[in-house]
Parts: sequence; structure tokens; C-alpha cells
Amino acid sequence: MPRLELLHQDHAGALLAFERENRAYFAASIPDRGDAYFTGFDALHRERLAEQAAGLCFFHLVVDDAGAVLGRVNLVDATEGAADLGYRIAERAAGQGLATAAVREVCRLAATAYGLRTLRAAATLDNTASRAVLARTGFLPAGDLVLNGRPALRFELQLPSTGHAAPMGDGLTPPVRRPG
Repeated sequence: MPRLELLHQDHAGALLAFERENRAYFAASIPDRGDAYFTGFDALHRERLAEQAAGLCFFHLVVDDAGAVLGRVNLVDATEGAADLGYRIAERAAGQGLATAAVREVCRLAATAYGLRTLRAAATLDNTASRAVLARTGFLPAGDLVLNGRPALRFELQLPSTGHAAPMGDGLTPPVRRPG
């Protein structure tokens, strides 16, 4: 069963493999990361772990039983109780509800573990799958914008202040925290 894991040093190889295997698939709907991402991956991975340790970002991977990465769901620029949500799911795992389950779980963590009150996201108008995930997880349209030269929508989700968000049991086991 897929599970959510907070990014750690040991994920480097599997995460790089995920990004390489899905590069063309992702580039069809979101901007390509560029060659520099892949050639400088080790340094970038260390930077991401440092940002996470500082509480500025929370990086999560969706992994299968063999440890292969099926997706990632990130909360970045966490300041003043708000953060930006981003996610991507492997082509081989798309269309199975994994993105919705993972986003729900990260929203729950944002409210209960990370102390966030507001999440923001954006999706281009032609990325119907991403917009559907945001709608299913409670995000509401919050305005128009241009994202990498393409028309897009901003979305926002107000998290409950009670510390309770979407219930668990939606296809993911809770996140595993590993030293890193």
C-alpha cells in the first residue's frame, strides 16, 4: 500500500529516478525542471533537507512497498501560517486517486503537525487533472493568474483551526519520519 514519507537523505536515489522516469510526462503539463536540476541534484537535495529542517518547507514522497517513489507532495514557503502546495504523481500511478489521497493527507498534516492555517496552490487551465484534485480536496478558486506564460487559476484552502482536517483512511498510510 502506498505510504507518505517525509523527505530524508536516503530518498535521494529513488527521488532522482522518479524525476528522470517522469520528466517528459511532467513537462507535458507543467514546466520542465531543466537539465541543471538533474546535474545538480545532490546539492539541491541537501538544500531541500536544510529548508525542511528549518521549518520553511515540508517535502513528502509517496512510496510503494518496494520504496519506489510514486509521487511527491510539497508544502513550500511556509511563513505566517501559510504555505504553497505542489504535487506530482508518476505516470504509471496517475488516475488511481493517489494524488487526491496524498494531498488530503498533507492537508491534514499541515493543520495538525505543521501549524498551518492556509494553503495556496495554482494550476493551469489546461491541467484538468490537477484542478480536479484541488477541487476534491476542498481548495477553492481564488483568482486568475498566468503561470509560466499560460492562463491559470489560483486556489486556496483554509485549514480548520481545531487541528482536524481531512480524515485518514483514504488510501495512504500515515507519513513515516526517518532520521535524516
